[in-house]
Amino acid sequence: MSVNDDVIKAGVASDADYMGRLFRDFQAADNASISAVMPLCMAPYFSLVLHEAKLKPQTIDPSVFDEFSAEAEEVCARARHSLKLFEDNQRNIEGQLRFFEDDILKKHSARFLENTWLRFARRWEKDLGLFMYDGALITTSHAAAFHLGVDADKLFQNDNGVYRLSITRQMGQCFAALGARMDTHGGETFVRFLSGARLKSADVLASSYYAETFDGVATQTAINVALTDFQVRMNFINKVITAGVDIRNLEYTVFKIRYLTLYQVLLSLKLLKEDSRYPLLPVSTIVIEKILAAPAARVVMDRSVRHFRNTLMHYNLLPSADTARVDLGQPIFGLVPQYFPGYDFEGLSGLVDTCISDTASALNDWSRGV
Repeated sequence: MSVNDDVIKAGVASDADYMGRLFRDFQAADNASISAVMPLCMAPYFSLVLHEAKLKPQTIDPSVFDEFSAEAEEVCARARHSLKLFEDNQRNIEGQLRFFEDDILKKHSARFLENTWLRFARRWEKDLGLFMYDGALITTSHAAAFHLGVDADKLFQNDNGVYRLSITRQMGQCFAALGARMDTHGGETFVRFLSGARLKSADVLASSYYAETFDGVATQTAINVALTDFQVRMNFINKVITAGVDIRNLEYTVFKIRYLTLYQVLLSLKLLKEDSRYPLLPVSTIVIEKILAAPAARVVMDRSVRHFRNTLMHYNLLPSADTARVDLGQPIFGLVPQYFPGYDFEGLSGLVDTCISDTASALNDWSRGV
């Protein structure tokens, strides 16, 4: 077996182990809101693991996915690709904004508005759910729908949740086959350290909410939907997924989720700023420029570390990796010093944390017009 195969197997095993402990902790949570909302925040990362593992049949036993239907595979693929945000090479910015407009905004409004026969009561109808932890917006019903990967028509079909339960069960079976165990006595995940009292929710009218956030009515609504998605992703990895852990000594899966999310948000902001078809207010352009110019952001986004991001995303090593220096006993298999000279894992993790905190803060301020 090659070093590359060893890295793939170790990465998948680490992710499966973490997800098993996470499912265990969801089940043990004593707060229904925690066990309902947090899986929505984690959904695209579940799909990332399964989608990428399935693409490695030479290394990961393909029989793991024997019961995985074509429909479930398609849902996972859409959810996994959602993590690329504006870098999605199938949709790019134009396609993503069109998706937000047609499949999120319009279909959610059609589902939740104008449902009452009392016309005067329609003013109280709402079509956007907001979920906050410690005052930070960590997901919305729109963001959750985007990252679930489920077609809107099937998401809203009146089948008592049978379709979604079928997909979830198939994903669970695959995780179990990969080694995830809910009866494990392994380390606790972030779920054990969350307080239900700190999780709040509110229902609002989407058209009113997006008109008052980020660039408001000065830009198309779909851009504000996208920016809100960037905001909730950053708040989740900043406020929630690191609960109860030392940010400089993170386990593989938590670091991976944080780094990939940060990288894709930063890159998406860069792509948006550089695309003249989608002009932002001058003050907003300045916000993005400040985010991208931060020393930590420049390290995370440097072109020389793209292969590091690719290994975290796809599991396999890239030709730039020195296999002689790969060490499965080290964090991220000893790859950090190869791609980030002058940094060990703890140093890079601290730098990433700084960048996450600063970027989340900047997006939160921007969303409020601060």
